[in-house]
Amino acid sequence: MKYKRILLKLSGQALMGENDGVIDPEILLRYSGEIKKVHEKGIEIAIVIGGGNIYRGFNTDYKIDRVQGDYMGMLATLINGLALQNTLENLGVETRLQSAINVNKVAEPYIKRKAIRHLDKNRIVIFCAGTGNPYFTTDSAAVLRAIEIEADVILKGTRVDGIYNEDPAKNSDAFKFEKITFNEAIAKGLKIMDKTAFTLSHENKLPIIVFNMNKKDYLSRVLNGEKIGTIVNL
Repeated sequence: MKYKRILLKLSGQALMGENDGVIDPEILLRYSGEIKKVHEKGIEIAIVIGGGNIYRGFNTDYKIDRVQGDYMGMLATLINGLALQNTLENLGVETRLQSAINVNKVAEPYIKRKAIRHLDKNRIVIFCAGTGNPYFTTDSAAVLRAIEIEADVILKGTRVDGIYNEDPAKNSDAFKFEKITFNEAIAKGLKIMDKTAFTLSHENKLPIIVFNMNKKDYLSRVLNGEKIGTIVNL
């Protein structure tokens, strides 16, 4: 396959599906099945998952301290990470959960060498709690971890089949990019990731592929080198 070691970024919000619940078991099982298919082909997989299905901040007059809110978000990613780990292991895939904050009752602490060792032993590693610091998103955590473990590519699994010049849900004439450079994406103001994450990926020449994780076999097809989604590189 085209890549040997990947960092898969999943949004927590995608786990909600069309239901009002926090986690849709069917989507969790579907994602885990897609990940298992790729894993069985010998791809080394690390995953960063967001927590937006559980906590996205308060949009009312009630104010919560930004730092407190960010730590709440980190804990939300742990809940999603535990759910994903459990589902993968129910499918027979050996998985390790590592956290950037100390929660040794439920997850290993993040240690770069240990994470790489797990990958070398054909285990999936899920990174939770972001970077462990407030003011940084899980997008930034995904790029940082990808750089640290020397991943070949970042795959951003979304509910949209790539990057568009406008929101395709609001404009049916929106144009999809099959390939775009970092500089072009910056010039066009495309919101692929937050600026910190995007700049970090650019500086380290780490390509990003944005694709629809909800489409059957798209993850496998992307890794086979098919032109699915949008690739961002130099």
